[in-house]
Amino acid sequence: MPHPKHRFSVTRSKKRRTHYKAELPTVSNCSNCGAAVEYHRVCPECGHYRGKLAIEVSGTAEK
Repeated sequence: MPHPKHRFSVTRSKKRRTHYKAELPTVSNCSNCGAAVEYHRVCPECGHYRGKLAIEVSGTAEK
């Protein structure tokens, strides 16, 4: 395998790691129960996604 001829600076190495976004995820309200839910996620309170029951959540009664 070839070896690098020159040393990379620390700043240049850290520039590779800047692909993340330091922002909060977008949150909406569940159409079934009104709880705060991230986009494209199943509601943790009632288990609904896009108006349909996706998972059974223990401890909650179905409306």
